[in-house]
Order: sequence, then C-alpha cells, then structure tokens
Amino acid sequence: MTGGWEQDVLGRPFERLTLPLGSDQEGEVVATLVRLDPPRLASLTGPLRDVDVLYLHGWSDYFFQVELARFWASLGARFHALDLRKYGRSLRPGQTPGFVTSLDVYDADIAAALEAMGHPLVGPPSRRRLVMMGHSTGGLTATLWASRHPGRLSALVLNSPWLELQLGTLGRQALSPLVQMRARVDPMGAHPVVDLGFYTRAQTEVGALPVRGYRREWRPERGFPTHPAWLAAVVEAHRRVASGIDVACPTIVLLSTKSTNPFAWNAEMTGSDSVLVVDDIARAATRIGRDVTLARIDGGIHDLFLSRPTPREQAYRTLERWLAQGALGRPRGSRRGRSAH
Repeated sequence: MTGGWEQDVLGRPFERLTLPLGSDQEGEVVATLVRLDPPRLASLTGPLRDVDVLYLHGWSDYFFQVELARFWASLGARFHALDLRKYGRSLRPGQTPGFVTSLDVYDADIAAALEAMGHPLVGPPSRRRLVMMGHSTGGLTATLWASRHPGRLSALVLNSPWLELQLGTLGRQALSPLVQMRARVDPMGAHPVVDLGFYTRAQTEVGALPVRGYRREWRPERGFPTHPAWLAAVVEAHRRVASGIDVACPTIVLLSTKSTNPFAWNAEMTGSDSVLVVDDIARAATRIGRDVTLARIDGGIHDLFLSRPTPREQAYRTLERWLAQGALGRPRGSRRGRSAH
C-alpha cells in the first residue's frame, strides 16, 4: 500500500487508501479504496453490524455517491468503494481511461481492496459477512468475480448491471466475430462516439449533479472514448453470462421499468434508463444464479440511486427490505432476526 489512509476528496468522514498494483505499458497502476465508518450506535446495534460492503462503479465513472454510503452505514455496515485502475482517483497522467483487455484483470484490484478491508482471499476467512455491490459495468465485473469465488459473498447487489450488450443476444452473437477480429488487429483503435451526453443531462435535471467532491474530469459528460480490445473484453464477459454462471449467493438485480432511446434527447430520460435495454438485462439476470430477485423501479434512471427523490427512495426501501427480510436479516451470532425498519 502507498502511505496510509488520508482524507478523501469527498471530505470528512470519507478516507481513501491507494493500493499499488505494479505497472503496465502505460506506467504505474493503482486502485483506490474509499471508506466511510458507520455511526457508532449503528455499528453496535444495526441489523448489518457484522457486514462489510464493497462497491464497484460503472464505466466512465468513479465513487461519489455519499448518500448511498450513508444508507449502508445507517444499517451498521462498514462501507467501502473501489475506484478501479485507470478510473477516478486511480487514473494517472498518460493512462487510457478505463482500458483493460479482460474484466478478469480487476481480480487484482478487488483482492487488494479485500485485503485492506480484512477479507484476504488467502488464509482464514473473516468473521464478518461480505457484500459486493456493483453498478453497470461494475455490476458485470462483480457478477463474474462472484462466480469465480463461490462462498466469498453473503450477498450481491446489482444496480442496473450491464449483463448484456444493447444489441441483445442475437446482435451480440452476430457482432462478436468482428469485435474480436478488430481487437486483434487494432486493439487501441477509435470507436464512433455513442454517448451524446444525454444521461449526464438527465442526472443534472433530476438534481443528482453536481455534488460535493464531484470531478468532471473523472466522469466526462460524454464518457471516455472506447477501444476495440476493451469492447472485446465486455462482449466476452456477456458471453460468459449468457452461457450460465452461478454467483452462489442471494442476489438482487435492481432495474428501471423502462428504457429510452439514447440518441435523441427526450424528457422521459429523466425517468428511465437511457443507457441499457432493461428488459434484456432482466432476461440475462436469470442466467447468473439460483437465488436472484428482480426489482423494477418505476421512474428510475440508469443509476437508480441518482434518480428523482420518489424512485430513489423506492430503490432504497426495496433494497433495505430485501436485506433485512431475506439475504442478511440475521447477524452472525444473533438468535433471531432484527428488522431494518
């Protein structure tokens, strides 16, 4: 680890820890762990007082969702978020933002974070329960990680996870050979710009942006440029999901009730997912495990916890009810469940 915990850009009581991951052709590679300690009373009496949470952000994104962290802390959980290599706090000058050639690369980032959290992958397991939460591409990464590490998670929370390409299964299968071929011959080539900034505009119009500590350079309005080798990594991840995997823990998939065409501004973008085709994601969710709950949030945008107040509150209530009454309703060592309400 580089140094120790220091105050984060979000301000107190958030802290960050730099996790060195060696180097690649673009230089030093790091991940950054952010933490928020729960209020003292909640940490002693909350229903999730024996739970640690690790949050993974999406594409062209980083962790800044203070309200989400406080939600978990209010239930007694210890909340952590990870800015993956070449994103946000972990992006270094001269690096290609978000670029990897396989989502499996993030195993090293996650292992370093879990080690710092007291959940080492080697040696005796922690006595505390571990929950992973992922949004969009982070949800895809978390899903595949869980399937490769059965028994490590007590629960998996997926917020609009990118489990299938926007072209659908048949479109992905038709496109895949072309994607793979271009990744081999021109891995860092340019792709046409497909993010026109409407999702960022929708977040601004519903009042989710800006927030304290928000850095536009870490989350540009039209997203980071994408490259063939990165897209090939995502398409391969989608193929794995479609083939059927098992995350081996209770899982909730939270999605908006509808999608909106992302290529022309529409006021409906402030109450729908303008990034993913949510019905395709709902179908893909049936392929990731045996204990999967699907929850649709009316009026939710792509990041449901950045939606307007009413759908955002519905997302929090839905998640809290699922945690308290099912997946994590009983702390280890307790004789009976404790309600989160």
